[in-house]
Amino acid sequence: MADWPDIIHTEEELDEVQSRPSPALVEFMKHLDGDILILGAGGKVGPTLARMARRAIVAAGVAKEVLAVGRRPMESLRRDGIRTLECDLLDLAAVERLPRVPNVIYMAGRKFGSTGDEPTTWAANCIVPYHVARTFTGSRIASFSTGNVYPLVEVARGPATEETPPGPIGEYSMSCLGRERMFDYISKATGEKVVHLRLSYAVELRYGVIVDIAWKVWRGEPIDLSVGWANLIWQGDSCDHSIRSLAVAARPPAILNITGPVAVSVREMADTFGRLLGKKPILTGRETGKAFVSSAAKATALFGPPRVTVEQMARWIAHWVQAGGRNLGKPTHFEVKDGKY
Repeated sequence: MADWPDIIHTEEELDEVQSRPSPALVEFMKHLDGDILILGAGGKVGPTLARMARRAIVAAGVAKEVLAVGRRPMESLRRDGIRTLECDLLDLAAVERLPRVPNVIYMAGRKFGSTGDEPTTWAANCIVPYHVARTFTGSRIASFSTGNVYPLVEVARGPATEETPPGPIGEYSMSCLGRERMFDYISKATGEKVVHLRLSYAVELRYGVIVDIAWKVWRGEPIDLSVGWANLIWQGDSCDHSIRSLAVAARPPAILNITGPVAVSVREMADTFGRLLGKKPILTGRETGKAFVSSAAKATALFGPPRVTVEQMARWIAHWVQAGGRNLGKPTHFEVKDGKY
């Protein structure tokens, strides 16, 4: 069992904790051939994944390089021994100048602010994947997608699985399915090996579903129960599973839900933070019985369960909120049902 701290006090400690590679990831690096190129490494999750990959390589004692690509300089990653490159992924010529490596993790995409600027969302989520797919035809590609490509499901009947037909609601979710289809198209034409990672809500201390809930409890703001359940996974675990998913990239592309083993109840999480924070949650609406929830059974069989439990996350988050820790100000909008993010 991982030796996690009882409390995380600083952002430096947070970055260290969530980028710790598992023993299984270290062992994986001993057998993975070639370097790893991370596209879209400057977002919320990218730095954690890049650092984790680098730490796993060092721990494995193998000669391998992590290359992180973003739109802006990433000095902190460079200081951690990661080779950084700047690239506008909407520029095909710029993408074609990137080094070819055997392993690509595709993380670029757009969500927040999609409503009102839909053309930019479609460009970021469909044109860019097409550029990447046609450029790296000889690579294994793990491409980040989202559980929002599934329809709302009746929670009582069970979560969406990788076999559930897509049913995206709203233009953001539609564009994410479009991202998958760009990789599917090139894979069919060239034999490129891909795995679509349908991630459902990574969580750390500065953002995430239960971070949103904790801050609402702390500030005395109402919590909408109309979408009463949500998937979530500690960001470090999602990065660990995503890197190891390179092993299952295939033609035709594989699909893998990356999330926690069970959906959490929004009502129960509000009550949990009420106890931890000494506040009475303000709940509005009622559960409809439908939510965007996915099954992690396939990923759990491949990689084992997440190392960080929901209970551990809640304790860390409660302390972080009480201490006035930084919030990235990027709400997950987990309560949205109409796809307008």
